Amino acid sequence: MISQRNLEVFEEMLLIHSPSKEEKEMADYVISFLERLGAEIFLDESQHTYGGNSPVIFAKIKGDIEGEGVSLNAHTDVIQPNKDLKIVKKDNIWSSDGTTTLGGDDKAGLAAILTAVEYIVENKISHEDIYVIVTPGEEQGMLGARNINWQNVYQHIQPAKNMIVADNAGKANKVAYQAPTCYRFSIEIKGRKAHAGIEPEKGINAIQVASRIIAEMPLLRIDDETTANVSQITSDFPNNVVPDSCIFTGEIRSHSQDKVQNLLQDFETIIKKYTDDYSIETRCDYPALSSQDDLKFVKEIVAAYETVGVKAEPQIIGGGSDANFFAEEGFNSAIVGVGMEQVHTTEEYLDTHEMIKTTKALINYLSK
Repeated sequence: MISQRNLEVFEEMLLIHSPSKEEKEMADYVISFLERLGAEIFLDESQHTYGGNSPVIFAKIKGDIEGEGVSLNAHTDVIQPNKDLKIVKKDNIWSSDGTTTLGGDDKAGLAAILTAVEYIVENKISHEDIYVIVTPGEEQGMLGARNINWQNVYQHIQPAKNMIVADNAGKANKVAYQAPTCYRFSIEIKGRKAHAGIEPEKGINAIQVASRIIAEMPLLRIDDETTANVSQITSDFPNNVVPDSCIFTGEIRSHSQDKVQNLLQDFETIIKKYTDDYSIETRCDYPALSSQDDLKFVKEIVAAYETVGVKAEPQIIGGGSDANFFAEEGFNSAIVGVGMEQVHTTEEYLDTHEMIKTTKALINYLSK
């Protein structure tokens, strides 16, 4: 019964087109679903700060057992192209017809959460307070989670700090508890213009200087916790002009904030070997995620999976999600899988068996 309901909710949401910043219809569906279950709803209307049209949804299902409760999170937006989705079902594997993404990222996670909460409420199963936090704009830099007005939120609702985020790629046998911070950098190297054919000696070729710097910079795998990459080089001048500007951009990811800062300092030391005429801009894309209770919460989630026959294990991942921003706010977040594969491509598919396993594990955890 729970399996069939899980699939029904998932399909209903898949057929609602909800690209980033255009998720109002999807938000309305979620709000209606949770209100029907008797949830107390608060909407964080911060979407105007980034041009979106749907709020962050905070919902509380009051429990009848004392305890800290738990928060559940998933996001409503999907990667384009997704309009006019045609679902192809081959047993437990659901995909599109190959012309669009499926949208299992993250509607499978959202379906698992909503179905689990619905089952708990409709079957009158005792539970602690349950908080559902549904975010928009995750696929475009975690816009919803990044821009929450927490001061305003806390005046209306106090979500539990232990949080399960249903947005991990792959099977339902991994519980991610650690993810890196990510910093973007943009470095401009200045040179000196000159005519490349008549008096090149008077010029300083910024591309040449930048190339020497990049060749010496530590890149790719730095250590077990840290990676760095240069992904774009820009310098657009006529062939007969010695370029006086070259900009290159990239990112640093690390589970250690200190290592990010040390690597940026190393970059600058290398730059100074070749020029004093440069500028560096950095921006934190997202903060780091780590367990705040020595994996106690993660182990509880792993145990919930074991009751439904899944041998899950803790996982360290290399990407960012809404969980990173919730961690910055003090949430103890863990990310669970729902069977999504080849996400962000038109080859995306979802193993519904894995989604259902997570739904059942959530029910088990919520009714502990």
